[in-house]
Amino acid sequence: APRLADIAAQSGVSEATVSRVLNGKAGVAGGTRHRVLAALDVLGYERPVRLKRRSAGLVGLLVPELTNPIFPAFAQVIEQVLAGHGYTPVLCTQMPGGATEDELVEQLEERGVTGIIFLSGLHADASADPERYVRLAARGVPFVLINGFNERIDANFVSSDDRAAARMAVRHLVELGHERIGLAIGPTRYVPSRRKAEGFAAELHQLLGMEREEAERYVRPTLFGVEGGHAAADTLLDQGCTGIVCGSDLMALGAIRAVRARGLDVPGDVSVIGFDDSPLIAFTDPPLTTVRQPVQAMATAAVGALLEEVEGNPVQRTEFVFQPELVVRGSTAQPPAGTSLQLLA
Repeated sequence: APRLADIAAQSGVSEATVSRVLNGKAGVAGGTRHRVLAALDVLGYERPVRLKRRSAGLVGLLVPELTNPIFPAFAQVIEQVLAGHGYTPVLCTQMPGGATEDELVEQLEERGVTGIIFLSGLHADASADPERYVRLAARGVPFVLINGFNERIDANFVSSDDRAAARMAVRHLVELGHERIGLAIGPTRYVPSRRKAEGFAAELHQLLGMEREEAERYVRPTLFGVEGGHAAADTLLDQGCTGIVCGSDLMALGAIRAVRARGLDVPGDVSVIGFDDSPLIAFTDPPLTTVRQPVQAMATAAVGALLEEVEGNPVQRTEFVFQPELVVRGSTAQPPAGTSLQLLA
């Protein structure tokens, strides 16, 4: 059994107070009660059953996979915010060969979930039929969609501004002196990839006067992930790019690998920019310059919009767009001297 003295020492309150909390007695301030419960958690004791709050309901969270660290980062914040409102999160991950998004939704509905949060799901895929979400709404299940706007779905969307993200990355490279810049993104049937390509072309036009057709020659849609980034970067390096903007941090790590495989240096010969600023990315070699998704703000907004709907005061159906931010680290620098002259020669 938990020793009162240990818990009292860990939480900085008297043993009498610990005893009151553990026995569910009144007259303990909320903050103090919280400290005692936190001490139980830290010391590895289970909370007494009667102290466990009854859940306000289950909320499903559908994520594509957990190998890209941005997805667990989102899941963790969404689960924290839900728990803070008394809801129990149910994490559903789509594994290759596992349950499809539709099957997972069906399983969640069978469990009587209060609502569902979709993160980068089929709503983001322009080739998928949006009718499934229309039917879900017709069945009275509240839901919210993160990163992938579709005007054919009447729901609340929370997105990172992908066009702005690509523009920031391009501007950073142009200011450093790069003139031949490439973009490695996921398949363009995904809305975030398409929007990044639009922002990329628009910024190259604005800053370097490059026509859209020419800018599009430097857009390489590929598979998400390290291997995709490596393959896209190979093509862009063959095209003489000295700066490469990537659709995710993992793709950027693949691009760095492609540069090094040629005996070149990042950022000495080629600059690389990621997207997401997922955990651990500040500790790569070199630390990655990237465009950060405001995960905390997006997750909080998504849960907020969902719970407003659950409580019967739905907010205006719209896309809430959050501004990303450029985080400059060690993977970007000026291009090597004379590169633009060589390209013209």
